[in-house]
Amino acid sequence: MTSTQTNPTTPGAAGALGETTLLRFATAGSVDDGKSTLVGRLLHDSKSVLTDQLEAVERASAGRGQDGPDLALLTDGLRAEREQGITIDVAYRYFATPRRRFILADTPGHVQYTRNMVTGASTAELTVVLVDARNGVVEQTRRHAAIAALLRVPHVVLAVNKMDLVGYAEPVFAAIAEEFTAYATELGVPEVTAIPISALTGDNVVEPSSVMDWYGGPTVLEHLETVPVSHDLAHCHARLPVQYVIRPQTAEHPDYRGYAGQIAAGSFRVGEAVTVLPSGRTSVIAGIDLLGAPVGEAWTAQSVTVLLADDIDVSRGDLIVPTEDAPATTQDVEATVCHVADQPLTVGHRVLLKHGTRTVKAIVKDIPSRLTLDDLSLHPHPGTLVANDIGRVKIRTAEPLPADSYADSRRTGSFILIDPGDGTTLTAGMVGESFAAPEPVRGDADEDGWDF
Repeated sequence: MTSTQTNPTTPGAAGALGETTLLRFATAGSVDDGKSTLVGRLLHDSKSVLTDQLEAVERASAGRGQDGPDLALLTDGLRAEREQGITIDVAYRYFATPRRRFILADTPGHVQYTRNMVTGASTAELTVVLVDARNGVVEQTRRHAAIAALLRVPHVVLAVNKMDLVGYAEPVFAAIAEEFTAYATELGVPEVTAIPISALTGDNVVEPSSVMDWYGGPTVLEHLETVPVSHDLAHCHARLPVQYVIRPQTAEHPDYRGYAGQIAAGSFRVGEAVTVLPSGRTSVIAGIDLLGAPVGEAWTAQSVTVLLADDIDVSRGDLIVPTEDAPATTQDVEATVCHVADQPLTVGHRVLLKHGTRTVKAIVKDIPSRLTLDDLSLHPHPGTLVANDIGRVKIRTAEPLPADSYADSRRTGSFILIDPGDGTTLTAGMVGESFAAPEPVRGDADEDGWDF
């Protein structure tokens, strides 16, 4: 008997879920902009902090000689973070209001932890970029806006913090909002919502401010509760990266052969014609097992086992896709990347490219350009990317790769480059994304046998 479930991303189910939809969002800001305080205030004023958590923060604050609770301690959980007063790692927090559930990724603001901001924002549908009203838009602000644009985050909130330290002056807020919005628009950010706040006093975080009556927009929480949630992955091209081949070979299931993995995007149904890439072999889905029970259809983020009608060669790293919607395979990958390692990335660099569950050898054939964040100009053919650089790369892989454009699917259009010697993650890449870089020049052939 086939069990049935309701896809929570369908229009009918959205109505059933009503006000309990899920929003994934990330926060970003420069050091000392008050980002952790904003997150702490958001959790505290929305009554999402347990009593024992608040008591622990109060004790820690008192031990540091502070008069009241330091709400930043609600998110700065590492000892080094508390000692230095900065955020180092991504802190995930889960909370809910009567209108919506939230997964919050509080990301570091220091330039040396840009890699963590990339991680936290990679699955976000909204990013809150914090700016100190006294300092305005700085280089790290521009870096965060560029990363949000590269990662195709559909909604960006500019939270102009510490308005209490500039006398709640509207002209200060207006100038910062205008500068940031113009910059973000040039980057291609589709939507910017600017909100003047004071995280320390709570103005416009959860409750409207009584001292900024010139502002008539939503508070931070009100905007988070009402911003449209797209769930775009459910409507992307259906993709299932194979993680494991299941062959129990028991008396009860002598011929069972299933292909297990988490659906990266879209949905699959029994009877659907599919293609296995990169081999190109075709078959039909004969069954889908979910949590040990057969289902007729499965969708994004569900971990399933797919059974095919034909006994074909499928292994870990292969990609199962609908035959009528199969991506092209290629050994030449052009992408925009954010370099996250201390070790530079250079032309001719031999790397491992991990795409979904597939890892292949690759060579960096060219670095056509590096983005200058100050004015969005492109430095042509720099030859090298260092930590936190954003640039264009051209990569040649040893085996064909079935990669989507990042604009079509954030999950199957992304990859990472890995050092083959020590396993260090070097670079996060987005296939096809571009800042209108000049045409790349093909690098010379590699002399060490990695010229694919």
